[in-house]
Amino acid sequence: MLLLTKMNRFANKLIITNKMDLTWNEFERTDMRIGTIIEINDFPEARKPAYQLTIDFGSEIGIRKSSAQITKRYQKEDLFNRQIVAVVNFPKKQIGKFMSECLVLGAVGKEDDVILLAPDFKIANGLRIG
Repeated sequence: MLLLTKMNRFANKLIITNKMDLTWNEFERTDMRIGTIIEINDFPEARKPAYQLTIDFGSEIGIRKSSAQITKRYQKEDLFNRQIVAVVNFPKKQIGKFMSECLVLGAVGKEDDVILLAPDFKIANGLRIG
């Protein structure tokens, strides 16, 4: 849904603002960090196929758990010691008997297959994404 348009007085162009646009301040509140997956378990109770992940975000944030629907592209052995990007300041979410403490980020394909976001090089756990 689009909101009312506004006139850009510098370029003299019409700008269409999407209702879902974030402000810069809203974006800055999203705390995305680098973490390393240190444990992977099957999650048979999940409605959609998923793994339970334990992720090390370094000494400042510590260890967090997450449920991730990444079974189409990743085997458990592919994930051990893999670095990922996750949002660490969302509220915890109960998923069945499992408490998810962060949101692992990935690109979602047409068939809901997820490709994990990750750094190109091994870097320190806990580094902030900006």
